[in-house]
Amino acid sequence: MKTLVKVFSLFSIILMLTSCKNEKSLQGYLVESQEKTGFITIDVPASILQLKSDDVSKEVKETLESIRKVNVVALPIKDNKEAYEIEKAKLKNIFKDNEDYKSLMTLKAKGMHVNIFYTGNTDSIDEIIAFGYGEKAGVGVARLLGEDMNPAMVIEMINNVKLDENSIDLEKFSAIFKDK
Repeated sequence: MKTLVKVFSLFSIILMLTSCKNEKSLQGYLVESQEKTGFITIDVPASILQLKSDDVSKEVKETLESIRKVNVVALPIKDNKEAYEIEKAKLKNIFKDNEDYKSLMTLKAKGMHVNIFYTGNTDSIDEIIAFGYGEKAGVGVARLLGEDMNPAMVIEMINNVKLDENSIDLEKFSAIFKDK
């Protein structure tokens, strides 16, 4: 009986040690950034996303209904190159070699580098993440959380969505582009 207890205890300790990863998660980064000075954070509930018109397909309406929340975290550069480089490296590290985040596309435009990632299957996406940085604007990440989203319908839905300006403080978001 003592041997069984020792084996079980040893197995439990090994299991606990191997399951405790020291890698950062995107969720952890988003929560941590809300407390940092200089960061702009916006959590948009899906309830304030509305269609510009009702003349859209049933699939677009279903895609909008599948979205739970949008998170945005940004650090405007504002003459703070050191913080920009640190945060850019942190975010790159989160996405580097992480099997959960699959690359959808990468683009460069007007001095910005943007990487789009997703989680889930290609025909049933649970999360879309846009990670961008540029030496004139700063660094940021936007996360769209949903359930079983179709990528083509998400793009079409984005083109047909408007924000309810009365429900969100857009001044925070516009601060990213001040002094540009």
